[in-house]
Amino acid sequence: QVQLVESGGGLVQPGGSLRLSCAASGNSVTLNMGWYRQAAGKQRELVADVTISGSSYYADSVKGRFTISRGDAKNTVFLQMNRLKPEDTAVYYCKAYLRSLEVWGQGTLVTVSS
Repeated sequence: QVQLVESGGGLVQPGGSLRLSCAASGNSVTLNMGWYRQAAGKQRELVADVTISGSSYYADSVKGRFTISRGDAKNTVFLQMNRLKPEDTAVYYCKAYLRSLEVWGQGTLVTVSS
């Protein structure tokens, strides 16, 4: 059974940076991975995604500020978040997927506030 563990959330001032990490366990196959976020009262939205082949996607709201990357260890992914804004405040979720398999992490809270 695949499980995802996220880390790296916290409180940061506007303009600051945070790096989120996500590691999958319990699977030997390389998975596509992505980061989503859900702000209070809003729907969950895709932030960034990186496929098995290394292709990446970013939501318009984070382009130029966030970078998604895969780690050296299989099925690890990072989200480097720079120039954070108050509107980036949300619970960030990691997702790993391949064909019919879809697994979510427990979420990590990112709060951008002065």
